[in-house]
Amino acid sequence: MDGFPSTATRRLTADEAGLAEAAALLAAGRLVALPTETVYGLGADATDPAAVAAIYAAKERPSFNPLIAHLPTREAAFAQGLFDEAAQKLAKEFWPGPLTLVVPVAPGGTVCDLARAGLDSVALRVPGHGLARDLLARVGRPVAAPSANRSGRVSPTRADHVLADLDGRIAAVLDGGDCPVGVESSVVACLGGKPRLLRPGGVTRAALAAVLGFSPETGGEAGAKPVGPGLLASHYAPRAGVRLDATRIGPGEAALLFGAFPPDGLAEARAVENLSEGGDPAEAAARLFSALRRLDASGAGVIAVAPVPETGLGEAINDRLRRAAAPR
Repeated sequence: MDGFPSTATRRLTADEAGLAEAAALLAAGRLVALPTETVYGLGADATDPAAVAAIYAAKERPSFNPLIAHLPTREAAFAQGLFDEAAQKLAKEFWPGPLTLVVPVAPGGTVCDLARAGLDSVALRVPGHGLARDLLARVGRPVAAPSANRSGRVSPTRADHVLADLDGRIAAVLDGGDCPVGVESSVVACLGGKPRLLRPGGVTRAALAAVLGFSPETGGEAGAKPVGPGLLASHYAPRAGVRLDATRIGPGEAALLFGAFPPDGLAEARAVENLSEGGDPAEAAARLFSALRRLDASGAGVIAVAPVPETGLGEAINDRLRRAAAPR
């Protein structure tokens, strides 16, 4: 594969030896996929422009889309950005956890310009996954870690997913098992004025509002230069087309269901996955990307998606599905 190592990507175990090797590879400017509670991230030293450029190359990702920098503690993250009162409240409540905060970059911030896509803001997160924080503490510097898949494809929630997409393109994957949340972090911009929810995710709008005392505004248009990660209109896309709000399954389509009520035509579906027969949005979020991958592997030209309520994590699920269905 031109421009990438010819050797296969190493699968590292979640023990002392695996952590030590993963940290050494990251310190040397190599790419290592790491587990978080949301999805697997494709890690690189966020202070090293060459390492960050390797992320963009491996993912085939547009360089105008900023990357999230991951830190092991709140204190380490506070050193990278300028946190207003709202940002401090959210950080203290939800870090470690599935929340990314976009804040002005601190004068002494070390996240490189390429990782910030040339912006004067920086996207920061302290992950809730203990193995990830152990690795970050060993590295001792911010680690940029977008989802460990090629750009626009389905995000990985287990090490096998990473290898299916990036084997031979990255040095290693640290195998921490399945990701329990299964959708990316919520992204909130605190850049002056009222906080904006740029991307729904693992922290619900209601939970954010409970801490802030008001619901965050909705922002983050999918324009030419997003201010936060994950804001391109066509994103999280399988190879098959995606048809939303399907009440009938066409012959040969794959079906992605939610809840116990079967749509018409289900018997003619090429493949069927139910995100949650009991209608649980948390279960659906954890299964979303794996289910999309399995349906995509069926060879169906279209994945028909049954309606998913917008409540709770349903907002994040529908955000991913709309991006998957967007024109490419």
